[in-house]
Amino acid sequence: MNGSRQAELLSVQVGLPRTITADKEWTTGFWKEPIREPLWLGTTNLQGDGQADLVNHGGPHKAVCVYSAAHFPVWRETLGIDDLGAGAFGENFTVSDLTEADVCIGDVWSVGDAVVQVSQPRQPCWKLAKRWGIKDLAYQVQQTGRTGWYFRVLEEGLVGPGMPVRLMQRQWDDWTIAAANRVMHHDKQNIDQAARLAAVPALSPSWQATLNKRIAKQPKVDESLRLDGPGE
Repeated sequence: MNGSRQAELLSVQVGLPRTITADKEWTTGFWKEPIREPLWLGTTNLQGDGQADLVNHGGPHKAVCVYSAAHFPVWRETLGIDDLGAGAFGENFTVSDLTEADVCIGDVWSVGDAVVQVSQPRQPCWKLAKRWGIKDLAYQVQQTGRTGWYFRVLEEGLVGPGMPVRLMQRQWDDWTIAAANRVMHHDKQNIDQAARLAAVPALSPSWQATLNKRIAKQPKVDESLRLDGPGE
């Protein structure tokens, strides 16, 4: 972790779901437009923002999707898309000076007049790949760990581009977004780590449920078959 405790809210994007008719028809809230003036951040989303799939997106634990501007140069080079910038990953907040290595589950941050808390890493869905016409883009995001993260809202308030993002409280400094991504996507056999992460109260219920299902599937050890000592 680079020790950064303050960043800038470079850009804020909002948008309502729209139906795309090219090829197979689909509905998405992925397309979001930057705003210039501050707007209200409520407990479930930003004013003027919406999601098409309310089962997997939005709600109190995914009120704001956040992405680091530091990732755009490498994505532009990797994907060969020159116009990747703020909002390209469907995020509401584009921030400077913070990446998944700098942000922890449960972190409490002030953003403008609002107070928010990190709830989980983002898990991009197929709509990100559909938007850019790259079939494995969601998988690339997951594998690289450049996922972004979600905020839940503790105190509502006005937020806007150019406002500072300041760390107010950190309780679980072992559980960066990067570390949580490793447990969820790469180190799937590490049940001890999965249990530790699932036990973090600030982790979103959906991530807790996924990890607890993984833990429950592990075979139980029959205590009667344990050896009492060497050679016995």
